[in-house]
Amino acid sequence: MGAHSRRPTTAVDLAVPTAPGTASSDAQVRDRYFDTLRALALVRVVAYHTFGWPWAAMAFPSMGVMFALAGTLMAASLQRPALTVIRSRFRRLLPPFWFWGVFVVTAMLVHGWMPGPQIVFWVVPLGDPPGNAWGEQAWEILWYLRTYLWFVLLSPLLLRVFRLAPVPALLLSLAPVVVFQYVWRPPDDRLGTALLDLATYLFCWLLGFAHRDGVLARLRFGPVAVLSLAALAFGGWYALAHQAEYGTYDLDDIPLAQAFWSAGFVTLLMWTKARLGVDLAGLTRYRRLNRLVTVFNARAVTIYLWHELALVLAVPLIDRLWEVPAFETYLPLQSQWFLFGVGWVLIAVSVTACGWVEDVAARKRPKLLP
Repeated sequence: MGAHSRRPTTAVDLAVPTAPGTASSDAQVRDRYFDTLRALALVRVVAYHTFGWPWAAMAFPSMGVMFALAGTLMAASLQRPALTVIRSRFRRLLPPFWFWGVFVVTAMLVHGWMPGPQIVFWVVPLGDPPGNAWGEQAWEILWYLRTYLWFVLLSPLLLRVFRLAPVPALLLSLAPVVVFQYVWRPPDDRLGTALLDLATYLFCWLLGFAHRDGVLARLRFGPVAVLSLAALAFGGWYALAHQAEYGTYDLDDIPLAQAFWSAGFVTLLMWTKARLGVDLAGLTRYRRLNRLVTVFNARAVTIYLWHELALVLAVPLIDRLWEVPAFETYLPLQSQWFLFGVGWVLIAVSVTACGWVEDVAARKRPKLLP
C-alpha cells in the first residue's frame, strides 16, 4: 500500500493505450493483458486486507502495477491538450469518490467526528482527507487516489522531462526515494506523506511512459533482466534486513523496499508486454472468466473504494450467523476464508448498487453491470 502502513489498490483509468504512434482516446480497444493485471491487483488488494499477509506485496506488487498502467494511459491521452486530459481524469474519479464519501462522512459524523477546514480534502483529495478512528479502515485507502491525482497533475511536465532522455530519466526516478531514506526524511504530515508516496511510485509511473513511447520495446532482454533482478534483490534484501526497524518485512510499510521491488517486478511485466507482445487474447474463449475481468475493469474504482467497507460489514453479518445453530455447525464461520467470501458477496452488491456512478462520471449510460 502506501508508504506509511496504508494498503493498496487499483487503477482509475480503465482504457488501454493503443500502440505507439496511433491515435488515443478514453475508449480504446481492450487489451486483456492489462485488464488481467488490473483484475489480479484488485483481488490481491482484497485478499491482503482480509488476511494481512506480509508477503503479499512481494508476490504481486499491486500498486506498482496499477501506477505503471495508469502512467501508460496518461502518456497516451496527453496527445490531446493537457488541461483537457487532466479535467477528464478528475471528472472520472471524483463523482464515485463523492458518492462513496457521503456514506463514510455521514457515518463518522454520527459517531462523533467534528470536521474542520481540512474537510476540503473530502471534495478534492489532493491531501489525505481527515476523519476519526471509527472510519479509519474505510478512508485509509484514499492515499492511492491522492497520489494518482498528483501524478495526473504532474504528468505534462514529467512526460516532457522523460522524453528528453527516457532511460536516464527512468533510472534517476528512483533517486528521490533514496534521498528520502538516507539524506532527508519528509515530515510526518500531509505534505511529507504525499512526497514519499510520489517518490515510491515515480519509477512505475514513468515506466508507463516508457511502454507507451516504445522505449521498453527497444530494450534488450539482458540489460532489462540484470537491472530488474538487481532492483528485486535490493528491495527484498532491504525489507528482510530491516524487519527490526519496521516491525515487519511488509513492503507496504517500507517505502524504499517497495520502490525497488515494484520497479524490478513491474519492469519485467511491462517489458514482456512491449517486447514479446503478450496479450492474453485467448482469455476471451473462457466466457465467464472473460466477463469477470471485464466487470472488474469497468468497476475498478467502485471495487477499490467499497471493498474495505464490505469487509467491515462482513464481520457483524457473520456474527449474526452464529445465532443460527445450523450455520454454526456447518459453516466455517471462524475461517478468514469465509470472511473473504462474504466480503466478495458484499463487494458484488456494492458494484451492482453503486457502480453506475462510474458510468455517469464517464458520461456513459448508467448500467447495473457493464
